[in-house]
Amino acid sequence: MEKINKEKTNQKKEKKMEKQSKWYVVTGVPSSGKTTVLNHLAKEGYKVVPEAARTLIDQEMAEGRSVAEIRSNERGFQRRVTALKIKLESELPLKQIIFLDRAMPDSIAYYALCGIDPGEALAVCRRNLYQKVFLMEPITFTQDYARTESPEAIARLNDLLRDAYKQLGYEVVAVPAMSVEDRVRFIMVSIR
Repeated sequence: MEKINKEKTNQKKEKKMEKQSKWYVVTGVPSSGKTTVLNHLAKEGYKVVPEAARTLIDQEMAEGRSVAEIRSNERGFQRRVTALKIKLESELPLKQIIFLDRAMPDSIAYYALCGIDPGEALAVCRRNLYQKVFLMEPITFTQDYARTESPEAIARLNDLLRDAYKQLGYEVVAVPAMSVEDRVRFIMVSIR
């Protein structure tokens, strides 16, 4: 009888460890090639969810606000990004393979980077939700309208992103700096 109970307990633990979705996260510092790789995956027919922060910035710029105005209250901006991520992820089908351009745990890293208590973001993150997390190795930084981070912040952010996912128990796979096609192949081999 004791042996049966131990087996049932082990089965319950194994079920808890199963991933809750078929989602994959592609994350990394700004200008690390995430969006370019995700655009290639979309061309291959995969569903891709765009980065929440850039979506929010684009929406607010379309309403006439500047990036400086949008990011003037960094705490408020990060909270709006987190709220948008919660909304976007809650609407996704769990059983479909989906690639996300960043996910909820990225907010933990950005909160820490901006001097906001990361516990607030941690409280809304879930374990065992994503199949795997791909951390894009940094490449040459290219500034654009939405990328406001300094080189020092970018160097720190890479570690914060890795740590945020690992603290939640996710496997973080480093995607080396190489051609876009090679990065896509690397990811595809890793998910099979």
